[in-house]
Amino acid sequence: MCLGVPGRVLTVEENAQGMIMGTVSFAGVNKEICLAYVPEAKPDDYVIVHAGFAISIINEQEAGETFEILRRMGELADLEEESEGAPGVSPDPGPAPPADRSDGSLPLPGSGRQG
Repeated sequence: MCLGVPGRVLTVEENAQGMIMGTVSFAGVNKEICLAYVPEAKPDDYVIVHAGFAISIINEQEAGETFEILRRMGELADLEEESEGAPGVSPDPGPAPPADRSDGSLPLPGSGRQG
């Protein structure tokens, strides 16, 4: 399921590549988010974020209502666990390494065959 989560913009800045980025707070968990789709976003605005991109600006009431619905659905468990741990965001372990194959080959995407 695709999910957009509301968060509050804390900071806005342009990175070295000229992309507008910001720190967005999700129930006390702060993450770096791309704001390129909502360049008018400013600190204290609320945005809907999907896959690391803010996709729309919403008002505080909408953000609160959406957050509460997601909480009831159990969709915020990961964020709530992070906010209960040590300060900051828990590290991302990154993608899983590819399966070890004795011949060193990897499956070809979509083919079900090894390369």
